[in-house]
Amino acid sequence: MFYGLNKFVKNLLPKRLFYRALLIVAVPVILLQLLVTIVFFDSLWIKTNKGMTRALVSEIDTFIVAFENEDNDKDYLIDLFSIYLDLNIKYFQDKEFNFKLNERWFSPIDRSLRRELKSSMGNNKFWFSSTDYVELINIRVKYKNGYFEFLVPKDRVTSSSARLFGLWISVPAIFLIFVAMIFLKNQTRPITNLARAAEKFGRGEEVDDYRPSGALEIRQAGYEFDKMRKRILRHLNQRSEMLSGISHDLRTPLTRMKLQLSFINDKEISLKLSEDVNEMEKMLNEYLQFTSSAHSEKNEIFDLSKLIHQILNKYENENISKNLSENIMINGRKNLLKRSLNNIIDNGLKYAKKINVELNKNGKNIFLIIEDDGPGIPISEYENVFKPFYKIDKGRGETKSSVGLGLSIASDIIRSHGGNIKLEKSSLNGLGVKIFLPV
Repeated sequence: MFYGLNKFVKNLLPKRLFYRALLIVAVPVILLQLLVTIVFFDSLWIKTNKGMTRALVSEIDTFIVAFENEDNDKDYLIDLFSIYLDLNIKYFQDKEFNFKLNERWFSPIDRSLRRELKSSMGNNKFWFSSTDYVELINIRVKYKNGYFEFLVPKDRVTSSSARLFGLWISVPAIFLIFVAMIFLKNQTRPITNLARAAEKFGRGEEVDDYRPSGALEIRQAGYEFDKMRKRILRHLNQRSEMLSGISHDLRTPLTRMKLQLSFINDKEISLKLSEDVNEMEKMLNEYLQFTSSAHSEKNEIFDLSKLIHQILNKYENENISKNLSENIMINGRKNLLKRSLNNIIDNGLKYAKKINVELNKNGKNIFLIIEDDGPGIPISEYENVFKPFYKIDKGRGETKSSVGLGLSIASDIIRSHGGNIKLEKSSLNGLGVKIFLPV
């Protein structure tokens, strides 16, 4: 029960820190204003209006009593009450008093009028409306065979202090919330900048423009992130430099081995050794490709559909079919995405005869599907094949030379663009690669 309630409350709360902090500030202010308003209306405004309404009903009673006195001049009496008490009075003689009271129960004016009129005159002997006129209240009182109509200004039954009170209480509250919004915005901006910097770094982009700011704790987190970033970059550069040196050292003996193989008279032995040397060179290139830095390439806006057309046209393979939506623009690193797609397609061509490529866009997401009719990969190995240097012993890849870096490189590039990649069984009964990229 408590878990469900807690989950419900969490779903109601805003997701962003700024709005949560604003809620913490605004809710107490609003609750305080409501409490003060309730106290004001209950203790002052309602009591004041009640007294004003009672005085008005008393004046109406006085007029009716005076009107019943035959010694009084009726017209003079009406003029007298109209001039001095601001009562616009009409007498409708021999008119049926059959009016349905349409009281607004949420209106303090209507409630007060109903209570005082009922107390003074009883039920079914009065009728009033506070909505017929903008500035007037229409009150009708049964009298003998007809009824009196009193048009009374609304300020006779209600105090204008409520408007002033509402103004004085709402303006400071709005001002305080506005000041709180500015303050909270300045406090949450460093956190937002830190999150964006971490996101950019996670995608492999440069974040040299980030500078820690804000409160002491936020600056400390920013400094630690910056130190971590520099440490990771230093490690990546050292690894790249080390492998670059190793590759240079290995390429020299490989070149000498190729030259020496050309002098071997036994062509069968020479061919086998050449295949081994070529495989070693290929493995070396894959190692270097895996360790190459993605930070050197800048983002650019380009047409992904054109890039895929260029990649597929390079193969000149009739067994590659495509269904590509046109004009799909994306902001990313073109060469890296090209490398990842090449790795996936090359991997498929090793084990399959037919490949199908589909590209479409749905909202803010780009969907790229690459399917083949090869032997596929066991479901239990879907996650493992993305690990560096991982090779499947059974089925796919059994007779093919591979270092186990193709899908790993492709996955790293896709994820660095904020996307995702997953494997599934294809409609061609082979392997299906689904790629999701944000626009």
